Amino acid sequence: MKNMADAIESFIVGQLLAASKNTVMVQRNELADRLSCAPSQISYVLSTRFTPEKGYLVESRRGSGGFIRIVRILPVEEQQEEPTVDEILHYWHENRMLTDREFELLHYLMGIMDIPEREKRRVLRQAVQRMVDAG
Repeated sequence: MKNMADAIESFIVGQLLAASKNTVMVQRNELADRLSCAPSQISYVLSTRFTPEKGYLVESRRGSGGFIRIVRILPVEEQQEEPTVDEILHYWHENRMLTDREFELLHYLMGIMDIPEREKRRVLRQAVQRMVDAG
């Protein structure tokens, strides 16, 4: 039998797979009630299993109208290596997470940066995280 963290992760991944925009919004307390667990267990799973390194961004708003938005930012296929910035941008664009203009601009900017691929991924992750935090 699965443990509670596995059940929470499976439920959220199922919601993401059902979502057509690679984004799902949930309320922590409602999800905890639905899965018969404590809200802190939801927080634990989000902070350990839905990280940028694993291809997710999590935005959380607290309060009475609070919610959690989980965005899949990388392809779900298992890969031996991290995808290139170019592969990430194409994935986002194909899944309508970027407009044509945003894609062209980011693709151009990442292309002219004279830094290693690993650093480009770091810069891209920081930029996306700041956009999510500002939104």
